[in-house]
Amino acid sequence: MSVEEEVKRLQWQSRRGMWELDLMLVPFVRDCYRELSEHDRIRYEELLKCEDQDLFVWLMQREVPAESEHKDMVEKIIAYAEDGDLSKFRHL
Repeated sequence: MSVEEEVKRLQWQSRRGMWELDLMLVPFVRDCYRELSEHDRIRYEELLKCEDQDLFVWLMQREVPAESEHKDMVEKIIAYAEDGDLSKFRHL
C-alpha cells in the first residue's frame, strides 16, 4: 500500500466522532504521517486501537499513557496541535 493510500485510510480511522479527538488526530495524520519513521507509523496505528476515552484524557493532557510507545506518540500529536496550522481543518 502506498503512503498516500495509508494516509487516506488513517484519516478515516482517525475520525473518532469526538470533536476534540478529530481536531487533533486528523490534521496530524494528514500533515505529519508522511514524515514519520516506519516505527512511528506503526506506533500511530497502535495508538488508534486505544479506546476513545483513553485517547481523550491523554490528548487533553489530563493523564499520561502508561506505555512509553503511546506516550511518545501522544507527545508528538500534542506538539503538532499546539504548533501546527489547524485552519485547514475548519471544514469538518
